[in-house]
Amino acid sequence: MQKADHSGHRARMKKKLAEQGLDAFEPHEVLEIMLYYAIPQRNTNDIAKNLIDRFGSFSAVLDAPAEALRRAGLTDHQILYLKMVPDITRMYLVDKYHNPRKVMDYEHISSYIIDKFVGYEEREHVLLILMDTKGKEVFSGIISRGDFCSASLSFREIVTLALNYGAVSAFIAHSHPSGQALPSKEDVLVTRDLKEALKAVGVNLLDHFIVADHDCVSLAESGMI
Repeated sequence: MQKADHSGHRARMKKKLAEQGLDAFEPHEVLEIMLYYAIPQRNTNDIAKNLIDRFGSFSAVLDAPAEALRRAGLTDHQILYLKMVPDITRMYLVDKYHNPRKVMDYEHISSYIIDKFVGYEEREHVLLILMDTKGKEVFSGIISRGDFCSASLSFREIVTLALNYGAVSAFIAHSHPSGQALPSKEDVLVTRDLKEALKAVGVNLLDHFIVADHDCVSLAESGMI
């Protein structure tokens, strides 16, 4: 049986995209267009609709675990392509709004941190930001992947990083895959212990942020540390 020719449909969709932009499309159509570049010569409209029906939304498809996407019928190549999108988004946001002077803006620190967690919704990630005497960022990076309160979070590693970068102050943040940006009792206790560990080497832990569902809660503002 001869395969259906979807080239005409794709050409029309691309023409509409060029003339009107993505805002002119429904979410499943955006996903359909994205899949053109991972699935040649197939009807990606049906695939996109099925994926959104299965996972509930456009963003949920992109955030779905690889194994769940595999069960939905996607190949490893197609999964890798889709999983790149949140990572590219995060890199774009961090780069676009990156402060070349590296001086931390405390008024907008929450939005800065939220952007750092785009694409990290599947499991907990711990972010550390270190500053010098002028409040200039000297280090920023994910230091742990896993439960904030587990052994995977090494106080020794954090202290060593602070000393190596000559830091005098720090922020820490971690994500809650549950979607609730509310600190647990264990989060508060571990934060207080970390604050003391850093204080012993002359570094002030200014705040700990819990990030979930594009929301951010400050333990310092909440009076918990």
